Amino acid sequence: MVLDFWLILVIVIILGFIMEVVDAAIGMGYGTILTPVLFVIGFDFFQIVPAVLISQLIGGLLASLFHHRFKNVNFAIRGKHLRTAIVLGVLSAAGAVASVLVAKSLSKFYLSLYIGLLATILGLVVFATRNKKYDFSWPKIIVIGLFAAFNKGLSGGGYGPIVTAGQIMSGISEKSAVSITSLSETLVSLTAVFTYVLARGSVDWVLTVCLVISVSFSAPVAAFVVKKTESGKLKVLIGAATFLLGVATILKVTLS
Repeated sequence: MVLDFWLILVIVIILGFIMEVVDAAIGMGYGTILTPVLFVIGFDFFQIVPAVLISQLIGGLLASLFHHRFKNVNFAIRGKHLRTAIVLGVLSAAGAVASVLVAKSLSKFYLSLYIGLLATILGLVVFATRNKKYDFSWPKIIVIGLFAAFNKGLSGGGYGPIVTAGQIMSGISEKSAVSITSLSETLVSLTAVFTYVLARGSVDWVLTVCLVISVSFSAPVAAFVVKKTESGKLKVLIGAATFLLGVATILKVTLS
């Protein structure tokens, strides 16, 4: 029994490491994939949510630091990239809270289907325009931030794919978009953590610590992968990942 307990924790650490490497490298996938996997392993929903949020908060901060260190992005004070991350993060935190009120009157089935279709379309657009260059636009960034936050508040997911793909179509380079998503999502996670703790008041610290260990080791690995990956290939990966997550969401909703 004790052996099984430690084996499960080792599996959790390995899974967390892999998912955070993917998330920090292409801007999406950590919570979207890890949450249902942990549920299948046997963890309760109320154990998983705060653990994923807290680890995502720490992982996002660490990934941002290493992305900056490896020059995937420039988070200099008053720089465009830092301002973009702050704008996206603030809008996302505010929009996610506001959209909860709307979500009460809408069907979970149609919300999830909507997110899946949106991600699928965005993935196709990013892939189809992989050789196209866009001019940077603050209005586009603001619209993307509000849109992504609203979606996250409505369905609990869809933030990473929409924000990352949306930034690319707003004139942000692939590597910078991934890095900015990591930093901006920490504000959303921080808001969600406080909201959850106030509402539930309990956290499974064993599971949380395991996931924090995972993200701590994965952050430099993911930043290094982004540094060594050609921008064109990274854009293709982001488009493909966004498309596949969208299709997976649609299949999960329609087949469940």
